[in-house]
Amino acid sequence: MTIQTRRERERAERERLIVTAARELAEAEGWDAVTTRRLAEEIEYSQPVLYSHFKGKGAIMAAVAVQGCADLADELRAARTAAGSAREALAAVGGAYTAFARRRPALYDVIFTLAVDLPFATPEAPAALQDAFGELLQAVLPIAADGEDTGLLTETYWAGLHGLVTLMRSGRLPEEAHERRLALLIGHFVPPGTS
Repeated sequence: MTIQTRRERERAERERLIVTAARELAEAEGWDAVTTRRLAEEIEYSQPVLYSHFKGKGAIMAAVAVQGCADLADELRAARTAAGSAREALAAVGGAYTAFARRRPALYDVIFTLAVDLPFATPEAPAALQDAFGELLQAVLPIAADGEDTGLLTETYWAGLHGLVTLMRSGRLPEEAHERRLALLIGHFVPPGTS
């Protein structure tokens, strides 16, 4: 192993450590608690070391969002592929999306509600973002009509999910009716009795 390879591996490990610490701190105390000073203390490196990896908190948040999208894509894929029919797949993906937001609220926020410097809905979007959207798309494809814009249909389904989750999490919609609302959303995409 060359010195350069070892240094690259050590650098990548420090970046993973910073991202993991930011993610854990945000989940425990919220994004306001995530500062470069606090992260430096958490990982026992100096602030200049953090800045040698990331330009600041925004860049760290973007890295956490990318990692979170990879996790979300995995969870959506598992839900989709375990389902039977197209309707079941759409419902399973909606359930997995909701469960992700409930279990990982700070991670959900950094991906979908906080301002981060990441390109969404463009070819320049990081692969993890494209993969997460791709899993939503895969759930929507079987129910799309011939000639229908599947990208727009997927964005509409995602917007519906995001709206329901966001309004529920903020207390604007009662949580106890979430499953019924999700079923209504799925029903408008795939009528009952449709495979």
